[in-house]
Amino acid sequence: MSENLQVYEALKDVPPEALKEIKGGRLKGMSDINPMWRIKALTEQFGICGIGWKYETVRKWLEEGANGNVGAFVDINLYIKANGEWSEAIPGTGGSMFVTKESAGLHTSDECFKMALTDAIGVACKALGMAASVYWNKDRTKYTDSPPPATAKTGNETGKSQSDDALDVFDTPITDDDVPKETKKYASEAQKNFIDDLTEQRKIPSAGLEEILEERYGIKSKEELTTKEASDLIEFIKNGAQ
Repeated sequence: MSENLQVYEALKDVPPEALKEIKGGRLKGMSDINPMWRIKALTEQFGICGIGWKYETVRKWLEEGANGNVGAFVDINLYIKANGEWSEAIPGTGGSMFVTKESAGLHTSDECFKMALTDAIGVACKALGMAASVYWNKDRTKYTDSPPPATAKTGNETGKSQSDDALDVFDTPITDDDVPKETKKYASEAQKNFIDDLTEQRKIPSAGLEEILEERYGIKSKEELTTKEASDLIEFIKNGAQ
């Protein structure tokens, strides 16, 4: 094994006890990675926090989204000590919702920055290979030719607790403009519900999803997605930030 892969190989597998299956709700069947496992893994690999590894908060901010939603975001730098020397900064950005529009009205979270920080640590740890087996997604990336169509049924391929890096790079838009509108087959309710699950899982605010829809498909709402575009969007969200 290459010396460069030693840390990656040591951190890539998540033990079953650190994976919690979600039993109910729209995310039923997916898994959440216990954030304390990351702390334990960092400590085992590099030493006590503050001595063998550490992080610094670079920035915290709130971002207004659509329909009264407000997201909370945190930028951190993670550092590890190897051979007695501190590494360069390993950046990570995490997010959570501060204000969320729900059926009963607006809900405010007093733990949004704590959850965003936990998320940011997880994002930075991905650069070390931590939980890589979960994120590998059956050896597929967004660059794989002809990925199989996504379905509304999902398994433990991505890890719910990991919201990934901002989806700020858009591939060539995939549209059905050459198909007459009256003959287009629009996204099913299952596909739209799965898109909602993914955006919640990846902590993508409403404004972020609207930006993806406009940049990638030239539409304003997921209600305008065709079946083909919905499948593409699911794959893009799942793999686009990897």
